[in-house]
Amino acid sequence: MFVVMNRIPVKPEYADQFEEAFRTRARLVDRMPGFIRNLVLRPKNPGDPYVVMTFWESEAAFRAWTESPEFREGHARSGTLPKEAFLGPSKLETFTAFLDSEAG
Repeated sequence: MFVVMNRIPVKPEYADQFEEAFRTRARLVDRMPGFIRNLVLRPKNPGDPYVVMTFWESEAAFRAWTESPEFREGHARSGTLPKEAFLGPSKLETFTAFLDSEAG
């Protein structure tokens, strides 16, 4: 499994707006081959980043998503929040799972 984690630093006063954008997202990624699931984590401490995780069958499936028209369309919607809503740039991290307790 390939896991992508995006840490997004959102100003606390924009948190509700940020969360609503995810609740009403286009869901285009959900239909992509190799997509498993999406998990959005709210920080417990204000000022810490949100963490958006996507789980993929493979890195190739994730790369295909990033090169797709659906990716461009889905991310165009993220421009609904002004630049001042963020404390800084997001940080994208990628991982390969070597252990998954759900897999048995």
